[in-house]
Amino acid sequence: MPSYRFYQVDVFTDQPFGGNPLAVFPDAQGLDSGMMQRIAREMNLSETTFVFPPDSADADYTVRIFTPMTEMPFAGHPVVGTQWVLAHTGRTKLTTPVTTVRFQLQVGIRAVALHVEGNRVTRVVMDHQKPEFFATATADQVARLERALGLRSGGIDTEFPVQVVSSGNKNLFIPVRTLADVSRLDPGTMDASALIRLCGELDPASHCHYCVMVLTRQTTGPAINLHTRMFAHGVGIPEDPATGSSAGGLGAYVIENRYLPATPPMTTLVSEQGLEMGRPSRLTTEVDGAPGAISMIRVAGQVVPMIEGTLAW
Repeated sequence: MPSYRFYQVDVFTDQPFGGNPLAVFPDAQGLDSGMMQRIAREMNLSETTFVFPPDSADADYTVRIFTPMTEMPFAGHPVVGTQWVLAHTGRTKLTTPVTTVRFQLQVGIRAVALHVEGNRVTRVVMDHQKPEFFATATADQVARLERALGLRSGGIDTEFPVQVVSSGNKNLFIPVRTLADVSRLDPGTMDASALIRLCGELDPASHCHYCVMVLTRQTTGPAINLHTRMFAHGVGIPEDPATGSSAGGLGAYVIENRYLPATPPMTTLVSEQGLEMGRPSRLTTEVDGAPGAISMIRVAGQVVPMIEGTLAW
């Protein structure tokens, strides 16, 4: 009977039952793509990760990421949570104050900095790739997005572009005028088909696998820069409580479009997400550079352990 140990953690939070839950299988050798997809469907979380020995001498691990519907080439909270689990279980040997781990994804080799105090990881900082900026929505597409999302007419802040940005995964960023407008959104009543069609219009090559993130500068507290929500109907996730891959593109969007002021050489942005789902999350994005010259993006957060178990069949 095959059996595989797994760990479930909450990512981008310092409190149990917050953040984004993740299942990690740290010793996945023997599992093929079909079985990993079946396991991810069984776990029924936004993502499940599977860890293998690296294919490259430049990496410490290979990590594969699955939603209940499909494999993802890159995602944020799975990377942060997986590297925390590998340290927590002793697979990664820790050195104080920072341990750097390199891991192989379908988008290439990435690095994570594990901040260590007393042989315990207190913070995980993940490298993203240099951002890319893609299509912006037309006035007609903005109006159609408002209808598909269920926003009031004029709810999107047209002082700034609605734009596709990637720091590893493509996301469509939609600036919304007020916190009240964002909080009223209901993924269950959105026109998911229209959202997917609009994503396809803006970037046909994406196959609608990227996410729709709404953002506003109105937040619930003075220490927070941005309030966000993320919807990914195209991969079977109506709403995600914390999205590390989107947080990288969010930082790039905000600085490039001067939605918030840059403070070179590095701008630090704190975003809140998941509040409307009852899973409050906090993500920190570090953006190196200035508008027109962003050189590096990192996303950081904390992790809380929740469940340990064995899956057998």
